[in-house]
Amino acid sequence: MQLLKIAFLISIILILSCQDEENNNIPDVEVNIVIQLGEFKNLATVGGWEYIVGGSRGIIIARISQNEFKAYDRHCTFQPSSTCALVSVDPNRITASDDCCGSSFLLQNGSVSKPPASVPLKSYNTIFDGLSITITN
Repeated sequence: MQLLKIAFLISIILILSCQDEENNNIPDVEVNIVIQLGEFKNLATVGGWEYIVGGSRGIIIARISQNEFKAYDRHCTFQPSSTCALVSVDPNRITASDDCCGSSFLLQNGSVSKPPASVPLKSYNTIFDGLSITITN
């Protein structure tokens, strides 16, 4: 019985370490960006989004509510070493997908909405003061 418990714990650790390893392959790049909301017309309304330069392969900024913005690295978490691992916002403005692997992610929280990815998009901190959005890690 004790051997079964140990085997179960080892299995859980391996599964979790594989998921962490997948996300850890996305380079840590310092992000400290301030953008003026007025310069990005697509962010004027809830559901709007923009691409900006920064992060590993660019950043998606999505307006979630009147006072909340989310920022995600465009670097797909599935096979991140692939030069093709790049997510783009879908026409529905609810998800972002990687055309190479087919993975999709919700812009609401970065979680996986369609495999094969199992790790959410890398997110960045956002602060909105009414006029500007600060994006940091």
